Amino acid sequence: MKPTQVLIDGQPATAIDALDRGLHYGDGLFETIACRAGHARFLELHLQRLLEGCRRLGIRPPDRAALRAQIRALAATAPACIIKLIVTRGSATARGYGAQGDERARTVLLQYPWGAEDPTPWEQGVAVRVARGRLGENPALAGLKHLNRLEQVLIRGEWTDPTIQEALVFSSSGSLVSGTMSNVFLVRDGRIMTPAITAAGIRGVMRGIVMREAQRGGLVVTEAPLDAAALAAAEEIFLTNARIGIWPVRALDGRSVAVGPVTRQLQQWLLPLLAAQTDGPEHA
Repeated sequence: MKPTQVLIDGQPATAIDALDRGLHYGDGLFETIACRAGHARFLELHLQRLLEGCRRLGIRPPDRAALRAQIRALAATAPACIIKLIVTRGSATARGYGAQGDERARTVLLQYPWGAEDPTPWEQGVAVRVARGRLGENPALAGLKHLNRLEQVLIRGEWTDPTIQEALVFSSSGSLVSGTMSNVFLVRDGRIMTPAITAAGIRGVMRGIVMREAQRGGLVVTEAPLDAAALAAAEEIFLTNARIGIWPVRALDGRSVAVGPVTRQLQQWLLPLLAAQTDGPEHA
């Protein structure tokens, strides 16, 4: 699916400087923002994570107000779309891995059509598999939505069966991390567990929203190291990301998994937020 609009540093463009460090080294970050009814959903939370990532990577951040305005203007041009925001350190000013400190951050905004809406995954759940590939562990990058996605590319290449919507991924030490494009939650005895993002994985915006809403509703949510045994013992499993909201898992490697009451309750609590036509800080 091709983007319908592309902005580079706020201007319509389709070409990027060949010296950009994002191209050479994956030196940058990205956000995937769901937009409905002309509004960018949870925009402030996306911007918060982006700027925190810039701080941790030492990238001079783009102007937040200008970036917010560009995203809002782009979102307003379509009833529903996906906006991918990329921020790189900018063009290299010297050869080699080392940043010189005088680079100027580059922003890329790509607007994609939302695509045909299929309620089946939300309503009936999805089938997933356990990936053969593992994610490397690096606490310095854990939590960041950085541009280095080769591990996910390789893992996504493991299957072509269209009935499998996602793969769950473990780290090199055997800890459950996430899906290839989602965060994962397990439910057992009414308690919600999600992998602690300390050595690998992304702290998803929707992950944080689901944890917040669960706690507001009186449910127990625990971030903890989880292994294969914890996955096997889960009574409910669900996936989250900014576009899908919550997908229940109905099958794991061919084994049936219940779409249970905790997952359904969280979906109901989430619905008003997904439908809200706002991108303000009240969601923060």
